[in-house]
Amino acid sequence: MKIEKVTEADAPALLEIYAPYVEQTAISFEYAVPSAEEFRGRIRSISAKYPYIKAVDEAGRILGYAYAGAFKARAAYDWAVETTIYVRREHRGGGVGRTLYEALERSLKAMGICNLNACIACTAQPDEHLTNDSMFFHRHMGYRLVGTFHGCGYKFGTWYDMVWMEKLIGPHTQNQPSVRFGEWTI
Repeated sequence: MKIEKVTEADAPALLEIYAPYVEQTAISFEYAVPSAEEFRGRIRSISAKYPYIKAVDEAGRILGYAYAGAFKARAAYDWAVETTIYVRREHRGGGVGRTLYEALERSLKAMGICNLNACIACTAQPDEHLTNDSMFFHRHMGYRLVGTFHGCGYKFGTWYDMVWMEKLIGPHTQNQPSVRFGEWTI
């Protein structure tokens, strides 16, 4: 497996990974799978400033992808990002997620990012649409729980909670250097 930059041409393959999360789970709070054109626009917009990466097997098949985006639009939040990851369901638990997140973290740290934030759907009662595996994965990756929003997402006739988790990866100094947006490498 190798880690590469995502390109707009990857949109159909990424949608193949993402669609089951939208259609069958409450992991994504989207109701409808975006079009390939909309997804290309998301890739273009995000990767202009932040890492957008994919894990590729020896046959060239994309196994998963991860990216970071702005946490909030205000300048004071520049050093914080929201992280996102999706792995082909049949490859979960095999190290793809860990490899992607470790590469994403290295890229973000090199840019000057200090805080990684993850917005994660969770449930008190796991069901066919949502387990808490994402929360457990993030905890395993060093994130800690910082807050819960109760019953804030409604999907498949069920109200789900959302948690915020964070991981601090850089120093917080008096004269913080500017983030080097768009200057990311793998």
